[in-house]
Amino acid sequence: MSETSPSKAAAPTADRNSIIAVTALPLLVVIAGVLGFLTPETFTPLAPTITWALGVVMFFMGLTLTLPDFARIAKKPWIAALGVVTQFIAMPLLGLFVVTVFGLPAEIAVGVILVGCAPGGTASNVVTYLAKGDTALSVSITTLSTLLAPVLTPLLTLWLAGSYMEVPFWSMFISICQTVLLPVIVGVIVRLVASKFVDSISAILPWLASIAIAYIVSIVVAGSAGSIATAGILVLLAVITHNVLGLGIGYAVAAACRLDTPTRRALSFEVGLQNSGLASTLATTYFSPLAALPGAVFSVWHNVSGALLASIFARRPYGHPPVDLAAGEPTADDERRAETPATER
Repeated sequence: MSETSPSKAAAPTADRNSIIAVTALPLLVVIAGVLGFLTPETFTPLAPTITWALGVVMFFMGLTLTLPDFARIAKKPWIAALGVVTQFIAMPLLGLFVVTVFGLPAEIAVGVILVGCAPGGTASNVVTYLAKGDTALSVSITTLSTLLAPVLTPLLTLWLAGSYMEVPFWSMFISICQTVLLPVIVGVIVRLVASKFVDSISAILPWLASIAIAYIVSIVVAGSAGSIATAGILVLLAVITHNVLGLGIGYAVAAACRLDTPTRRALSFEVGLQNSGLASTLATTYFSPLAALPGAVFSVWHNVSGALLASIFARRPYGHPPVDLAAGEPTADDERRAETPATER
């Protein structure tokens, strides 16, 4: 009689906690933002700890990654590459578009563009799971975009936001390596050498990450509390437009490439949901508290929009079988069988 492995036994619990955490995250972030706004003197002195908090979030992401996650990228690289390329082209350019349309002031403009230049957010993986999308592909794209972020995020920010404010490319590059890349690598190593321990605490990891993100938002909002009353609505409209367009373009690109429905859903979330915690941290460190405001607002909104869209997707059946990154795309016969009602087969 075979025994159930600890990792398999822990998986359902981790999944349930991930679902609850990603659903509760908007509420946690809203509460944190309100506290930061009402009592800025409490949180403003904590600004130097933002980079450490982001490092904690990325370390937790590393703990969730396994070698098969990286193997999926190698087995079917073009779909993962499509998601990463779409994200790093669409979201930065959409940020510039939104900034131009709304006529945003320089500091806020830099913050919006910086959000667009950030890699994918970890919430996209859980939201994709809730939406019955291709979760393995989502994890692969998030991983790949995070690994590329030290180069692409400062480079794209320099290109698109350099006309608004001075962009310190090399300082941002080093900072992203320290606060994103290094913690992820350490997390992966810890997962490899202490997998049983990581499995035993996997249920609380989503909660810890959510609390760390809320902590970052409270500090960012506190730092720009004086500007929220005048610029808050404008920033919210810009963020909503940016996010909704990103979700739509991610889905449209996948549809144009004739990919199946689970893949379309995964790409939609990967393009539309950003690592806004990174954007807020970089904005606070290298620009101004006001430049960090779009990232804080994005942290709230993209979790709300992601959860809502996931609930809509989850209630809509699809006819196409998921793309298996190892086995390749479904054949035309597979798709016809999937679309044919069981009573007619």
